[in-house]
Amino acid sequence: MPRTSVVESPGCPPLRALTTDILGLVKVVEARTNPAGAAKVVETWGEPDASRAIVAASLADRAADPVLAVARKNGVVELLNPLNGDALAAVKNVGPAPDDGGAEGDPLVALHLFTRQASDSMLGTFIACTDKGKASMRSIMKENAASGSDAGPSTMWDVCSSGNVQFCSVDRGESYAMFGGKGIEVNLWDIASCSKTWSAKSPRANSLGIFTRSWFTAGTFLCKDDHRKIVACTNNHQVRLYDTALQRRPAISVDFREAPIKAVAADPNGHDVYIGTGTGDLASFDMRTGKLLGCYIGKCSGSIRSIVRHPELPLIASCGLDSYLRIWDTNTRQLLSAVFLKQHLTTVVIDSHFSVEETNSKQPEFLVEAEAEIRKEKKKSKTIEEDEAEAAVQKEKKKKKSKTVEEDEAEVWKEKKKKKSKTIEQDEELVGVVDDNNSEGEMYASKEKKKKKKKKSRTTEEDKERDSDGELCTTKRRKSGERSKCMKKSKKQHIA
Repeated sequence: MPRTSVVESPGCPPLRALTTDILGLVKVVEARTNPAGAAKVVETWGEPDASRAIVAASLADRAADPVLAVARKNGVVELLNPLNGDALAAVKNVGPAPDDGGAEGDPLVALHLFTRQASDSMLGTFIACTDKGKASMRSIMKENAASGSDAGPSTMWDVCSSGNVQFCSVDRGESYAMFGGKGIEVNLWDIASCSKTWSAKSPRANSLGIFTRSWFTAGTFLCKDDHRKIVACTNNHQVRLYDTALQRRPAISVDFREAPIKAVAADPNGHDVYIGTGTGDLASFDMRTGKLLGCYIGKCSGSIRSIVRHPELPLIASCGLDSYLRIWDTNTRQLLSAVFLKQHLTTVVIDSHFSVEETNSKQPEFLVEAEAEIRKEKKKSKTIEEDEAEAAVQKEKKKKKSKTVEEDEAEVWKEKKKKKSKTIEQDEELVGVVDDNNSEGEMYASKEKKKKKKKKSRTTEEDKERDSDGELCTTKRRKSGERSKCMKKSKKQHIA
């Protein structure tokens, strides 16, 4: 039984994915919250009918007039409007009628809807392939869409003479198609001429001489601009890289665990691929070296049947037999969102032009006006609350400022008082000292005056003294030792 427990996830950015299941239902899953939200089922198209099970789907992801093509088990290809689910056209009995009669003997297994439009009058062109290798390319005109007849050009060819086709992949330029399956080697076809341009070579026998039969389960073109490099996965848990311009054998072959690989998708960078196995393992490889980049966190409980890479966001979506649509982050390899869809899922496609603004604009006018009024009221209430909050904040700031001013003034007055008290105490101490020692101070003053008078008299006497040459005997000469000479000269003069 599949798991039905709620999976906790951080959410995914705005995204729109369409899934198909074995009961013929198309379910639309959207995540509208920005930047991240939970993905939910928004719409369900069709009625449950096991005979009309959808085996393959393809989306012409265009900004204008997108189209979704689904291939049903009864051999009918339907074109739907991916925006509202309206049926645009239906083509019955695709391919030649099988010998055993009915579509049950040769059911559809692969489908691709061309993104480019040949003319404005054409609704769409698709390639469909049956289990026995009967491929056909049909074009549906808008004029004949209502009647269900395909008046446009159509071509048919045989992809193989034996074996069972299991996948079909078309390159980015939509000029080449690749087919492969059980007992069918990977082969490349030119769509314009419906001619085979390349075919892989069967592998060699092992050391015991045992030859393993080819069984390819999924394939994709590796690069956007180069159709010569293709990646094919096998039922023997191998991932192979082929370069059709060099050789027919694989350039790189890598084994991944022990379960068959059921789905593969290429990354826009041109060298990474994402694979899903029959036991629910999801991993990514670098095909330049064949190195395993890592496995995704959170193992699925059922076989993975479809993987798709978002062309702009770093996201991949996977679905399978566990009835879960899972959205993963390619950078961290973590699960962003998981949605339980009740039925076994077969394919998933992503609408890359989805945006939340467009969905809001497509609502009725009265709903848009009501939402606008509600938003205005919310804005008014928010502005009033913000103004009240700002007023309260300003009041608190004023209170804080007044408190700080008062505190500063009080501190200033305290400091002034302290200084005044200190100066008064110092003056009192000085006055007391003078009063106590008044007599002693007068005695010291008189003594100092007498000393000064004596010094002045000495200097005048010394200035008056002169030597024999008329030079004065100054204090500098006395310090230098010339005083004795002056005294001797003066004595000699007196004797003379």
